[in-house]
Amino acid sequence: MTITQLSTFLIISEMKSFSAAASSLGYAQSTVTTQIKQLEDELGCVLFERLGKTISITSSGERLIAYAEKMLQLEREIRLDVTDEENPAGVLKLGVSESLCVSRFPRILMEYTKNNPRTEIRIQFVTHDDIPELLQKGELDMVYTLNPLIEDERVKILHKKRESLGFYASPTNPVVDKTIREKDLKNVPLLLTGHNCNFRHMLISDLDRHEISPNIVLETSSKEILKQFAINGLGVAFIPDITSENEIKTGKLKRLTWKGEDFPIYSQVLIHKDKKQNKAIKALAEIIMRDKENYGEK
Repeated sequence: MTITQLSTFLIISEMKSFSAAASSLGYAQSTVTTQIKQLEDELGCVLFERLGKTISITSSGERLIAYAEKMLQLEREIRLDVTDEENPAGVLKLGVSESLCVSRFPRILMEYTKNNPRTEIRIQFVTHDDIPELLQKGELDMVYTLNPLIEDERVKILHKKRESLGFYASPTNPVVDKTIREKDLKNVPLLLTGHNCNFRHMLISDLDRHEISPNIVLETSSKEILKQFAINGLGVAFIPDITSENEIKTGKLKRLTWKGEDFPIYSQVLIHKDKKQNKAIKALAEIIMRDKENYGEK
């Protein structure tokens, strides 16, 4: 069997279609069919049931998925690590929080690609709860996230830095001149991140403890949209401080003086606990650590 066959197999199992997989890979459908037939002949089993125009994966195919994912992960690691050259060549699959892409990560990525031109970084946005499983399955090699501290036995934290969340409003909003606590948010229009975001969960849980029913006027995963609504006087945005640096400098937003509960979050660099730190991972982690706006505790 070949890496190409296993890669094709995984794409078909994900897309549930030979033709869609062929289109995604840029192959003729006959090429994809031949690759799977060769793989089935070598393994002596059927991987997909062909039922007219639909397919379903067999129990043998289900068992193959985990092995195929490991094989492709090892193939990436070989290309990135087994070389005498300083600059590794290959693919590094990286999970990143959207909040870091708004502010910090583009600068870090530019430096990394300049110094490591032969490494291709494939970026995927991640949420807190999915990170350990994605690292364990090998779907990601490394994660750079902004979240509450991730404490999971499957995950190793390479670096972490304490960050902060804040309430932001237009300078013309009357609330900006006040010192606020939970009780002061009772009737304030709130601009919050989506239901699957821990920032939102932290605030809602805090308000619940103080028996405050929040007045939520907007929920979205986009920090840029939240900031624009706040700038236009449509509410108070609850977002990471690092996402609002430009708006604070230009005077478009002001950070409210908050005297309520603390909301501890961290920027974190994570890998699976058993994963070898190859040259590509070490190089990116080092850039994150020495970035002048991201130097913090190890």
